[in-house]
Amino acid sequence: MSALQIWALRGVGEIAENDSLADAIVSALATSELTLQDGDILTVTSKVVSKSEGRTVPFDGTDEDKVRLILQESKRVLRRRGTLHIVETHHGFICANAGIDLSNTAENTAVLLPVDPDRSARRIRGDVQRRLGVSVGVIVTDTFGRVWRSGVTDVALGVAGIKPVLDLRGTTDATGRVLEATEVAVADEIAGAVNLVLGKAAGTPFALVRGIDPAVFGEGSISEHVIRRAADDLFR
Repeated sequence: MSALQIWALRGVGEIAENDSLADAIVSALATSELTLQDGDILTVTSKVVSKSEGRTVPFDGTDEDKVRLILQESKRVLRRRGTLHIVETHHGFICANAGIDLSNTAENTAVLLPVDPDRSARRIRGDVQRRLGVSVGVIVTDTFGRVWRSGVTDVALGVAGIKPVLDLRGTTDATGRVLEATEVAVADEIAGAVNLVLGKAAGTPFALVRGIDPAVFGEGSISEHVIRRAADDLFR
C-alpha cells in the first residue's frame, strides 16, 4: 500500500537577502519535530528564494511602474488587458505579469522571480545535504494560472535531484497496452499537492514530502525537461 505524507514546516521567520535557506529549513525541521530522511523531497516557495537572492526591487505603486517591471522581466507579451499582461518570461514561463509578486513584501517593493530557479534548487539541495547528510530532492514552487482553465495552482519552477517529468512511454497500462505518449508532470503534481497543505497566508514557505516513488529521483531540470520548445508547440 502506497502513501504520501506532506508536512508544512513551522517556525520560519522573515527571509532577507543573503539569508541561508538551508539554515532556515534545518531550523524549521527542528521546530516541526521532523527528521529529514533519504528519499524525501523539500519544496521551497519561489518568493523566499527570490528574497534570499536579492530579487526584491523598489516599486512606487503606480501602474506605469508595474508595467515597467513586467516588461523588464518578459521576453514577449502574449496578451494584454489594462495592467494585466500574459507574458513569456526570460525563463520561458507563460504566466501573468511575469510572476511579479506584490503581496507579503515591504511597502514600495516588489518581488521578482528567481533568475535561475533550477540553479537555486541545486544550491539549496547541496547545502541541506551537506548539513544533514541525507539524499533529498528539492522543488522551487510558485502559483500560476492555466490557459483556458479558471483558478490557480502551484507548479514547479526549478528542481534538483528529481526528474520533473516521468516518461512512461514504452511501458504498459493495466490491460497490457503500450503507452505511446504518456509523460507525467510529477514535479508540478507534487507542487500542487503541497499547496493544499501550505495555504496562502500561513507563513510556511517550506514543506517536507515523503513517500514519492523512487523512480522520480534522478537528474533533471525545469528549463530542459518541462519548458516546451517552440518547434514542439502547436500554439506557436
